[in-house]
Formats: sequence, structure tokens, C-alpha cells
Amino acid sequence: MVTMHNVTFGYKKKEIFRDFTFSIEKGKISGLLGKNGAGKSTMLYLMTGLLMPRSGKVEYKGEDVSKRKPSVLKDVFIVPEEFDLPSIPLKKYVALNRSFYPNFSEEQLRTNLDCFDMIYDVNLSALSLGQKKKVFMSFALATNTSLLVMDEPTNGLDIPGKSQFRKFIASGMTDEKSILISTHQVQDVDKLLEQVIIIDNNTVLMDASVSHICRRLRFLETSSEKVIEKAVYASPSIQGYNVIMQNDEDEETSLNLETLFNATLSNRDKITAILQ
Repeated sequence: MVTMHNVTFGYKKKEIFRDFTFSIEKGKISGLLGKNGAGKSTMLYLMTGLLMPRSGKVEYKGEDVSKRKPSVLKDVFIVPEEFDLPSIPLKKYVALNRSFYPNFSEEQLRTNLDCFDMIYDVNLSALSLGQKKKVFMSFALATNTSLLVMDEPTNGLDIPGKSQFRKFIASGMTDEKSILISTHQVQDVDKLLEQVIIIDNNTVLMDASVSHICRRLRFLETSSEKVIEKAVYASPSIQGYNVIMQNDEDEETSLNLETLFNATLSNRDKITAILQ
């Protein structure tokens, strides 16, 4: 769906990508992980045409994103980490913006708002940061674009809001849609993701489906020294250690995204070898 071909991009004091190539498949909810400064937000802005590469090309369904053609812009939506909404009623905001998105559904918008315990008849200026994020994400999903990218979407949400967010995203998925979520709040999304992408230093450290990861790796919390000694990776936890084991017994466990991320950063070769 989206492909970055040999992309080079940087800011005045730092180069983020050099000859970077990567692609996103359709029909999946993917998580984009990386350390601060790894280029996660930059990647999202490049994919949606808000930034232009110095060299290389970003394509969406074969179209050059940097040309910002209406055929691309109407089918792509980004929810940035920080955004401003005008001090107008939500109804007016919808009236001004819905025409840019041919597949926009007001019925779906109302359903999305209900999911977040929000109402349609509200003035945007009266909302808190978390409420504005809920409204904006509700509008984003109601545009029914084929590509939706979200940068730290759970920042500013309360605990019930984070639970609602997971239901909200899952309910809006189809085989023709792709959702890419960049986040540090891994515990908010680890049960939601179908694909895990980890980037660092201009390199894709991991791009694997959750089902494949959990077939090859086991995620456990234990205090057993024998288990810890055999672990591919172990890190201290409140009740002992979070460990990753090679899944030789075909025993399915739930993904621990934080442990996987730390393990991949500390010993990429070992994790990659097991996942091959």
C-alpha cells in the first residue's frame, strides 16, 4: 500500500533516513516502535506527504505522495501527536471537512463518538486535550480512508479512554484498510496489533506479524532461575523476570511488546535468527 524507495531525509542538524526502503501492507493494524529520535514521526509525515524526501520516493498505491494529488490525499489521514482544532462546533467542523473524504460517514462518526462516550453536539473549544483527541480520532476513522496513521494516539487519554480506543480501532478495520500506530505506550496497543515494526538508526530491526512472533517466541513472567538461564532475553519485573524463550514446544503465549522491543534493541541478531 505504501512504499518508501531509497528515501533520504534529515533536518538541519541530523539525518534521519539515508537510502531507506520500507513498505506497509494493507489490511493490518501495525505498530511502529523505536527509541526517541529514531524517525517514527518523520516516517509518518513522509508517508502522508507532509514532508518531502531529499531523494528517493514515497509511493501510495503507486502514486508519488510528494505530488499531493487529490487521489492520494482523499484516501490518507494522519492523527499527529499534537494538533489544534478550531474553536467552532463539531457540526461545523464536519461540514467544512467532510467533502475532502468521499467515503466519509456521519453515521460512523456518531458511532465512534458513542464508543468514546462523547456527544455530537459539542463546541470544540470546550473540550479537554483528551476529549479533543477522542473527537479527532472519531472523525479520522469516519473518513474511511484506506490508510490511517496515528502518532501516539493514547497520549492524553484516561484509563477508560485507552480501553475504548482499542475497541474503537478494532471495530473500524476492514481487509482494505491499513492502520499504522506509532507509540511508546506499548501496553496500550499490544493486544491490538497484527504486525510489529521496529526501527533504529536508519534500519528496520523487525517487521513481523504477531502470529509469527508468537509461534517462534514464548513470553513469560517467572522467578525460576532455570528458566531465566535458558531465556533468549530476561529483564527484571515486579514478580521476577519478564523472559523470552524460543518456542520449541509450540506453546502459544500472549505478546509482551515492551519485552520484545527491549530484546530486539539489545540483541537483534539473536531475535532475528529465531524469527527467520
